[in-house]
Amino acid sequence: MLHVLQAEMTLMMIMELVLLVVKIFAFVNSLVYSAQAYDAANKLTKPAWTIILGLGVAVQLVLGGTIGLISLVFTIAALVYLADVRPALASLTRR
Repeated sequence: MLHVLQAEMTLMMIMELVLLVVKIFAFVNSLVYSAQAYDAANKLTKPAWTIILGLGVAVQLVLGGTIGLISLVFTIAALVYLADVRPALASLTRR
């Protein structure tokens, strides 16, 4: 029984670390593009995305071990940014 609990705790810690990395990546990536790119892509403004994703990182760091509704909402926001906003921004800018 103890091994099952240890395995579950390890899996939860790995999941939380992966979700934190995803949120940090989305937040840092939101800082890369200009405010004009967000407007041209017809998405929320740069400050809006930066605040949403930054709050997601902060909540995950402060609440740490709890995966609740708030963390889920910010995880979904980060995934929406990565799946929808980031490709739209990348298609508008040349690197």
